[in-house]
This record gives sequence, C-alpha cells and structure tokens, in this order.
Amino acid sequence: MNFFEYRDGEMTVENVKVADIAKQVGTPFYLYSSASLAYQYNQFKEAFGDLDVLICYAVKANTNQSVIKSFAEMGSGADVVSEGEMRRALLAGIPAKKIVYSGV
Repeated sequence: MNFFEYRDGEMTVENVKVADIAKQVGTPFYLYSSASLAYQYNQFKEAFGDLDVLICYAVKANTNQSVIKSFAEMGSGADVVSEGEMRRALLAGIPAKKIVYSGV
C-alpha cells in the first residue's frame, strides 16, 4: 500500500496535495503519514501471527514526538539508547515496562 503518490502530476499523501500543506505550514517541513506508519506496523505485527512478541520502535530512527506517539497508540514498545530517548518514549505514552534500553 502506498500512501505517497502522484495524482494528476501532483504529489499527495493520504489523498492530500503536498503543495497545499506547504502553502499552509511553509517550507521546508517534514511530512509523515500516520496511515503508512500504521499499515507497516500492522504488517510487521501480523507476520508474527499469534506469538506473544513486543514490537519496539527504535526512537533513534526518528525522535519526532508525534511519530513516537503514533507507535505508542498502536501498542508498540520503544527501543532507546539514552535518557533523552527514554523520556520521549514515556512522554509519548509508551509504558516503562515496554521500553527496552539497548545502550552500549
């Protein structure tokens, strides 16, 4: 499933024109698709079937609070390597029991 695509020559995300978003918020900006994040998360989760697993989002990959919160709302845990990342995960609503510290 692709949530970013060209339609009539214009880039869209979740059926919204990126140009319209740029006009509203200014540029440069970062644009994420919560539908795409959820789709990919659920694909990964379904691959484990009925196994009792904890899927953890690597906070290092993207520390955007809204992204972390999206994963928290899906039931994800967090993989963190610093106190700052741990604080971000907790602030986003990931319970401490679902946070894995993997520092060196």
